[in-house]
Amino acid sequence: MAALSPTIGVIGGAQASDETLAVAYEVGAFIANNNAVLVCGGLGGVMEAASKGAHENGGVVVGIIPGADKSQANPYVTIVIPSGMGSARNALVVNSSDVLIAFPGQFGTLSEIGLALNLGKPVVYLPGAWNLQKIGPINASLYKEAFDAHGAVGLALDALRKR
Repeated sequence: MAALSPTIGVIGGAQASDETLAVAYEVGAFIANNNAVLVCGGLGGVMEAASKGAHENGGVVVGIIPGADKSQANPYVTIVIPSGMGSARNALVVNSSDVLIAFPGQFGTLSEIGLALNLGKPVVYLPGAWNLQKIGPINASLYKEAFDAHGAVGLALDALRKR
């Protein structure tokens, strides 16, 4: 039986700065170049930029979209999963990912971070994302800060090796 490819979830806002989108693109490219599968919410913003980076580097992108219409997915998604679940689809994104990389986002991103940490899944967060360490103690082995795309994917891959 062939080994399963690791899955790295990329979460973040549907609206993002040009700088954030550029880093998301790089993250997607690094994910593809490391033979991992990118999992995301399949729509625009951070999700689309990361999807494009993975797609343009020969990677596989799984987009779990909130609606039932596959055409809602961004054009770089390889496999579209129409959940029909609205924001509840965030649980599917988290459960489908071995580790997550969090970009700045709104409450949907926060819910994905919380779900991942509750499940004991590592989350690597980039500047501007929800810094939960300001709220209270967080297991440092599960919640790590990165400062660029290469560092984020490196920490994610390191977390996978340790699991």
